[in-house]
Amino acid sequence: MSKSIRDDSMLSNAEARPRRSPAGEAFTRLVLEVAGLGTIFTAAGESLASLGNQTLARWVILDFIEDQPATVAQIARRRGIARQAVQRVADLLEHEGLAAYLPNPSHRRAKLLRPTARGRKVLRVINVEQKAWADALGAEVGEAKLQTVTRALQQIRRAVSSKPMPVLPPLVHIGRKRLDGTHKSEPPER
Repeated sequence: MSKSIRDDSMLSNAEARPRRSPAGEAFTRLVLEVAGLGTIFTAAGESLASLGNQTLARWVILDFIEDQPATVAQIARRRGIARQAVQRVADLLEHEGLAAYLPNPSHRRAKLLRPTARGRKVLRVINVEQKAWADALGAEVGEAKLQTVTRALQQIRRAVSSKPMPVLPPLVHIGRKRLDGTHKSEPPER
């Protein structure tokens, strides 16, 4: 049986947080910075998408199919989104007349999704504003610096995706044990 968090509360900060190497510390700072940027980029995407009365999720799907129709599975794979989530959004876009399903000559059941004329108008509104936003920020930061950072992030992504993820405890144990080490049937000590 593992120690409860209460037992571990006697650990000093040094024991609870082992010192990282300078490279490990730099990597951790990068992760925190990228996570913060992710939050900002998501909020900016939602704001831009709202100009076309859409959500970021809808914009991402419409943008993906703007140049070439694609199946839900293709969109999900390329965007790294769960297929079921893409299917829900695609069905909503179709229901609202922003996208349409077409027969797929390569597969009988997996239809191709393409934007309608109305969907293209919505994309135009969003993309015009996104261009202005990207152009202004790109000019402020500088093209050369952005290209250097992008190459570095691509290298980091390849390195991170080539290593196994940290091991998480099985979900069964999370549901049965409280954070303080007691079971659900036991009242936590006060």
